[in-house]
Amino acid sequence: MRLALAATLLLAGIASSHAQSSKDPSGTWLTEDGRAKIRIDRCGAGQAQVCGKVVWLKVATTEAGAPRTDIKNPDPKKRSRPVLGLPLIEGLQPDEAKFSGSIYNIEEGKIYQVSLERENASELSVSGCLLKVLCGSQTWTRVPDVNQQAANVGAEPAPQKPAKPAAK
Repeated sequence: MRLALAATLLLAGIASSHAQSSKDPSGTWLTEDGRAKIRIDRCGAGQAQVCGKVVWLKVATTEAGAPRTDIKNPDPKKRSRPVLGLPLIEGLQPDEAKFSGSIYNIEEGKIYQVSLERENASELSVSGCLLKVLCGSQTWTRVPDVNQQAANVGAEPAPQKPAKPAAK
């Protein structure tokens, strides 16, 4: 009897962790317009929440060559923050098959209510509302992690030493 109960609990735990991982939005995602990549990771107490930050921009600098900054932020003190590395998603909570909370829109300097839901392994549905009336959604596409790409690019084989001439 104890063995059956233990096996049932173990299987329930495995099923629960699979369900949790299948909805987990962690990863690097290309926005629908292709202008940014957002890295989403687990965060918060017990890694139960998700947070996200900008890790790549199609146009990372201004025409003057300076890094793009958060110029539309309503707080003048935050307008000089670089966009690369900027947290957009902080502490989204699990809610059924999705994560819900708020997202900062750099383009407008506004915060929207948002939900993230995995459509499949390569698509993330991002749905947001401002004041529960102005709503929209888009689909982000999973891309290789930026750090992984950099590691792969830098992983060139070491140059080989020239062969020594044959002894006569």
